[in-house]
Amino acid sequence: MNQFDLWGERMRVDPLPTLALMRAEAPIVRLFNPHQGAPEWRVTRYVDVVELLRDPRFSKDKRKLSDQARSRYFRVTEFDRLDNHMLYADPPQHTRLRALVSKAFTPRRIAQLRPSVVEATTRLLDQAQRQDSVDLLDALAFQLPITVLAELIGVPVEDQERFREWTRILIAPPSDGDFDALRRMAIEFQQYLEEFLVLRRRRPRDDLTSALIEAETHGDRLSSVELMSMVFLLIAAGFETTGNLIGNGVWALLRHPAELRRLRATPALIEPAIEEVLRYCPPVKNSTGAFALTDVEFRGTLIPAEELVVASLLSAHHDDTQFPEPERFDITRSPNRHMGFGLGLHFCLGASLARLEATVAIGTLVQRFPGLQFAADPETLRWKDGVFVHGLDCLPVTWEAR
Repeated sequence: MNQFDLWGERMRVDPLPTLALMRAEAPIVRLFNPHQGAPEWRVTRYVDVVELLRDPRFSKDKRKLSDQARSRYFRVTEFDRLDNHMLYADPPQHTRLRALVSKAFTPRRIAQLRPSVVEATTRLLDQAQRQDSVDLLDALAFQLPITVLAELIGVPVEDQERFREWTRILIAPPSDGDFDALRRMAIEFQQYLEEFLVLRRRRPRDDLTSALIEAETHGDRLSSVELMSMVFLLIAAGFETTGNLIGNGVWALLRHPAELRRLRATPALIEPAIEEVLRYCPPVKNSTGAFALTDVEFRGTLIPAEELVVASLLSAHHDDTQFPEPERFDITRSPNRHMGFGLGLHFCLGASLARLEATVAIGTLVQRFPGLQFAADPETLRWKDGVFVHGLDCLPVTWEAR
């Protein structure tokens, strides 16, 4: 069943050749996921991915699965109570949750964060510059979104270091980590969120958490479990996605020095440059899985009920039927109809915040350090081994050209 190895070392070095072969030979293919011990389908062509993400015959809600199918794809964890958010919901529940959250997660609230993003970026780069070289993922890419999220959510200053530690470990745990320790940390984190939400109900402030508590549509509000799940979703999505977007963007620019020079010469190109990063090396390589709740004929292929289907966004972004010369990194590419933040019902609500952070972080970095270079052979860098996120294990850089 596994004529394409999506879990081997080759995918960590360069996934694009394998994805190109899949688009050509098996654009909708059933594979066996050795990590889950279960079958899943991968969809790799652009037009098919677009149709899949809009197809109402596939469900994100695992509660609609039979007990047998649910146990095949999911294991009970300490995070089950945090799954009651819109990422794993279908209409009408998804519609209800998104309407409530959108009332709190407004463009005005995001715009107000710009000074904080600029200040945090400057401070982190000041710290990083004291060293000859750094892992930019640790020094900037993942530090910035944690700092911004803490302010957005309203985490008290005295709790922010603990909050950052929880976020770093729980959202992206090391593969060789102590599972019992992770379980304890998960329980501790949930207890903190519960107490934090109680405090915000009693003493609301001008933060997103208070706005979520107050959000109301036709007399309907988020329940306590939904609130906790939504805060967790914002943390998880905002941390990993934005961190990878910043890291992938710097990697792509350093791999394409002519485009880096164009950006330095014309700083206004930073916005289309971020859009090209979202296409060329998106921070999320695959959609979250969906399930066919009945046998579904999809683009001429029969997908059995209760089997997992995943859309490969990275593959779709390198489909030459949609993107001319897809392997060319072009910071002025237009049109650029990428799906870096998803599509349709599940388009990322935090896209504007991620764009803001990436624009400030990468724009500031490339202008401030004209000698920015890799501090290690770029051919030795590896992509993380994960189902959904697409980011590097590390990104060593130095400030002076060698």
